[in-house]
Amino acid sequence: MKKIIATFLFIPIYLAAQQKTGEEIKNIIVITSDGLRWQEVFKGMDAEIANNRKFNQGDSAGIYKAYWANSPEERRKKLMPFFWNTIAANGQLYGNRTFDNKVDNANPYWFSYPGYSEIFTGYPDSAVNSNEYKPNPHVTVLEYINKQAGFRGKVAAFGAWEAFDRILNKERCGFPVVAAYSPTGGAHPTEKEKLINAMLKDSYKPFGNAECLDVFTHYEAMEYMKARKPRVLYIAYGETDEWAHEGRYKDYLDAIKQVDDWIKDIWTYIQSTPEYKDKTALLITCDHGRGDIIKEQWTGHGSKRIADSHQIWIAAMGPGLPAKGELKTPMQLYQKQIAQTIASLLGLHYTANHPIADAIQQIKEK
Repeated sequence: MKKIIATFLFIPIYLAAQQKTGEEIKNIIVITSDGLRWQEVFKGMDAEIANNRKFNQGDSAGIYKAYWANSPEERRKKLMPFFWNTIAANGQLYGNRTFDNKVDNANPYWFSYPGYSEIFTGYPDSAVNSNEYKPNPHVTVLEYINKQAGFRGKVAAFGAWEAFDRILNKERCGFPVVAAYSPTGGAHPTEKEKLINAMLKDSYKPFGNAECLDVFTHYEAMEYMKARKPRVLYIAYGETDEWAHEGRYKDYLDAIKQVDDWIKDIWTYIQSTPEYKDKTALLITCDHGRGDIIKEQWTGHGSKRIADSHQIWIAAMGPGLPAKGELKTPMQLYQKQIAQTIASLLGLHYTANHPIADAIQQIKEK
C-alpha cells in the first residue's frame, strides 16, 4: 500500500430505552477507505484538481460528466449517494471542517499503520512509526471483543493491504484476518470462496503482492458474512489511497463511488437478514487525510511532508442512534476515540495494557 493511510456510548439509561423499542445493537460492521479525504466526502469532486492535466488522466470531460454539479451538496451526492441519501438521513457524519467540525489523527505520523493501530487500539503510540512495523504488540479492540462471552468466533477482518496481518496481529488475535492475497474461507471454504481464491490467485496485481484490488476484499467479506454471520466484521478498502498516490484523480473518484456502492450493498444485506436487521451498526472512517492547502499535495500524506493530512472523518448509523445527519457544530474528535466507541456500542468496556481514549459521547447524545 503506502511507502511513507460509529457509533455511540452504551450507557444503562440508553440501553433501557433501546430495550423498550426493541432497538438493541448486537453487531457492528467497521469499514475504512484508505486515505479518503474529508474534502471529497463533504464537498464532492474538486474542480481545481480535475482541471489539472497532471491529475485528470486526460479525461476532465469524463470526470465532469460523472461528478460535477454546481454546489458542494449536489457534487457530494453524485459521488457518494448512499452517504448523502441514507446515512445523512438516518445516521451521523463528522469531520466537515467548513463548520469547524473536526476529526483528527492523534498519532504524530499521519500514514497508514499508525492510523489503523490508533483506530483499533485507542492509543496513538509514537513507537508505531512505520508501515513496516512489526506485529502490533497492543491488543486491539477486535481481539478484546473476540475474547468476550457471546463474541468468541464471531469476529473477522478483511483488508486489501497485507499489513493488516501485522496491524491486527493475525498470529495472536484469535480471529480470521484475510489480507491481500491470503485465501479466504479457512479449512472449509464455500464454493464461492473457492472461486474467489482462484480468481485472486490469477488476478491482475497493479499494486504488487502487497495489496489486492478492492473487489476481492469486498466479495470475500460479503461471502463470509452470508455464510458465517459474524457479530463484528471489519472491511478495509485500499484503492482510494493507491490511485491518489498515483495522481489519478478520475480513478480515485471512481474508487470512492465504488466504495459507496459497496457500503450500500452491505447495508441492504443487513436490512434483509434476520440476524442483522435492526440489530447492526455501521461505523465508517479512514486512516489518514491528504493534502489540500497546496492542491498538488492531494496525492500525499504524512506529517513530515503534508501539513494538513491529519484531517479525517467519521460516519455512523445504526438502530437507536440519533439521526443527526451532517454535524455543523464546532467540536474536536480524535481517531483514538473510535476503539472504545466500538466496544461501548456492544455493551462492553475495552481494556488492555496500554492507555485507551474515551468513547465518542457526542454520537449517542440527542
